[in-house]
Amino acid sequence: MSQSQKDAFLKLIGKEEGLVSFLLVGNPFSYQPLIDGMDRLALVVKNAADPAKETEHWMWNEHRILVRRVTPEQLESWIVSGSNRNVIYWLLQGDDLIDQDGYLAKLRTRLMDWSPVMRERKLLSEFSRFVRSYLQAKQDLKDGQALDAYSNVLSSLHYWAHIVLVEEGMHPELTVWEQMRRVNPGIYKLFEELTTSRETLEQRVQLVLLACEFSMLNKMESSCALLIRLIESRTEGWTPAELKLHPDLAGLSLELSVLLQKLVSRGCIREIARSSPLGYGGLLELRYAAKA
Repeated sequence: MSQSQKDAFLKLIGKEEGLVSFLLVGNPFSYQPLIDGMDRLALVVKNAADPAKETEHWMWNEHRILVRRVTPEQLESWIVSGSNRNVIYWLLQGDDLIDQDGYLAKLRTRLMDWSPVMRERKLLSEFSRFVRSYLQAKQDLKDGQALDAYSNVLSSLHYWAHIVLVEEGMHPELTVWEQMRRVNPGIYKLFEELTTSRETLEQRVQLVLLACEFSMLNKMESSCALLIRLIESRTEGWTPAELKLHPDLAGLSLELSVLLQKLVSRGCIREIARSSPLGYGGLLELRYAAKA
């Protein structure tokens, strides 16, 4: 993009209220959806959300431009949750035009250095998805739905791969299996067995489910360290609603009920039954506390 076009963008976007940062991203690959099939991305970080202007499409000199307006909290939620897998590319390859107080520069440093908090949040988010897809694949196979089981166990492998990459201090890329070929040939071999083996579909799914179950048990405590530490931070038990509202878990889309039950069964935390505030005889409310 020419300097004159950048200057025009600065005049246009720079006047918006609550502006934190503004970067432009080009799409070097016309066949890849890095910016949703558009030619340019204008990523505008603002203090407050404006749903009416969250996404806009512009046309300028035959270039289609995607304008995305996000808050810092939403942007960082994308990074941790993996709900927008292109955001890492945007941040690392984008051209900063405005960066109030060095927000984007600091965020990039955190990305490259994997701050302990960001790493723990990412691990918890990926492990949550790993457990959910594993359990669904297991149920699908039990129900005789082999194709659904295959689809879900393939998702489990992806989340397992993401966990391993985060543990290695790496960000999962769009080509995650090329990363895994280098980083963990064992998981890559499971991916090959699932997708190319001559065994029956059910046999392939069963093989990967066994490996996933072992990994789930092995990685549960380390991947859920943030949640366990939060539960241990006070003596009285937590309700699921209280945990969801805690700032440490803000922005994370977690399968919290599943995680809590798995942590209880593994002995990482304990379950407390107390009289329900609803007052019905025999009705107990479950809370979660540090292991005894």
